[in-house]
Amino acid sequence: MIITMVFIAIAVPLSGCTNQAGNATATPVPTTAPVQTLKLATTTSVNDSGLLNYILPDFEKENNVNVQVLSAGSGQAIAYGASGDVDVLIVHSPAAETTFMNQGHGWNRTQFAHNFFVIVGPTSDPAGIKGLNATQAYDKIAQAKSTFVARVDASGTDTKNRDIWNKTSLKAVPSNVTNTWYKATGSGMGDTLRMADQLQAYTLSDIATYESLSKSLNLTILVENDPVTLINKYDVIAVNQTEYPSVNYPMAKKLIDYLASQPTQQKIAEYGQAQYGRPLFYADLLNNSTSSK
Repeated sequence: MIITMVFIAIAVPLSGCTNQAGNATATPVPTTAPVQTLKLATTTSVNDSGLLNYILPDFEKENNVNVQVLSAGSGQAIAYGASGDVDVLIVHSPAAETTFMNQGHGWNRTQFAHNFFVIVGPTSDPAGIKGLNATQAYDKIAQAKSTFVARVDASGTDTKNRDIWNKTSLKAVPSNVTNTWYKATGSGMGDTLRMADQLQAYTLSDIATYESLSKSLNLTILVENDPVTLINKYDVIAVNQTEYPSVNYPMAKKLIDYLASQPTQQKIAEYGQAQYGRPLFYADLLNNSTSSK
C-alpha cells in the first residue's frame, strides 16, 4: 500500500493537465505567425535618399512582414507592376502612372509626398545658369555646349528632363550621338550624379538624392526656385490583385494606409531636416501641414 501511494505521488506531477474525462491534455505552446513578404518596386530616388530605411522598419515590425525593395527607375518599376512581379509601387512619373491606372493594373493610387527637382553643376557654372528658371538654364547649357549628364532610363527624372528640353528653344531633347556635350548614363540617380561629378557637368536631380550624396560630390545646386516646372510628386499604388491573384494586396493596402497615417507623414516631413537643414520630402497628407513649400 505504501509503495502504491508513493508511485501515485510521483506520477501525478509528471502528467499533463487532465480534463473532466480524466484524459491528459497537452500544455499549450505559443505559435508565431509566419512572416509575410511584400514586394515593393520603387524609384531609385526614394531608395537612394534613405527614406525607406527610415520609415519601413516600423511598418515591418507592426505587420510582421519583410518588405523586399526592388529599386529601379519609375518606368521599370511600373513595368514590374504591370507584369504582376511586385505587390506595390512607389513612383514619381505622373503620365506613366495614369496610363498604368487606365490600363487597370493598379489600385488605390495615393500621392503621399512631393519634393522638387534641382539642376546641379560645377561651382564655376560655365554656362551661367545660376538663378534662372529650368528652361532658361537648359537653353544656356545648350548654347554653351556645356557637358550635361542625363539618365535616359525611362525614370521619372528622365521624363522630367525630356519635358524641360522640349520646352526650350530647341523644342527637342539633344541627341547624345550628334552632341558630344550631352551624355546618357542609362543609370539611376546616384550613379548619374557621380558621373556628373567626375565630368564636372550639369544634371537634373531630385533634391533628396542630391542632398544625401552632396558631401561626396563637388557639385552645387544652381537652379531650384522653379516650383511649377520642377515639382516632383510621389505616389504609392497597389497592383491589381484581380489581374494577378498572387499579389499580396491586403499588405499593400496596409502600406498605403501606413504612408498616409499621421505618424508616418510626420516622419516624412521631418526627414532630412536635422542633417541637411531642409526637409527632403514634403508630406502631402499631414493635417497640420507645413508640408508644401
